[in-house]
Amino acid sequence: MNSPNASASAKPSADPGLSSSVFRHPIRVYWEDTDAGGIVFYANYLKFFERTRTEWLRALGFGQQQLRDTSGGMFVVSETTVKYHSPARLDDSLLVTAMLQNAGKASLTIVQHAYLRTGHLADRLLAEGSIRLGWVDSTTLKPGRIPAPVLEALK
Repeated sequence: MNSPNASASAKPSADPGLSSSVFRHPIRVYWEDTDAGGIVFYANYLKFFERTRTEWLRALGFGQQQLRDTSGGMFVVSETTVKYHSPARLDDSLLVTAMLQNAGKASLTIVQHAYLRTGHLADRLLAEGSIRLGWVDSTTLKPGRIPAPVLEALK
């Protein structure tokens, strides 16, 4: 798979190996992200994925707090899988991507990748995952329907 070499963007990609719907977000590895061995703690990739999804929604015009305030609902993670390929280390520059794989009326499945930015066309894949999000009422946490404008913007 070709890797993305771009800054955060919800715009079409110039890379022919990527769909135009791939969102890219740069992340720097800090001390707080690493474990005693000096590599990124495995669970922190989920944090990197979360930040990227949040910035993707923001780039589409939907801040999470604003979404909650105006619709009374929010996304929650209902399922995730992550496969680790290679470690990242302190001060590494990463590029994390998010792409909609499936959209239903009450849930989304997002495919995400974390790459080590090498400055070459073939950045190294570090981790890949699939995250299923459900839409719930922010007070009762009961399932609900994703607002139509959000679904339209993601597709």
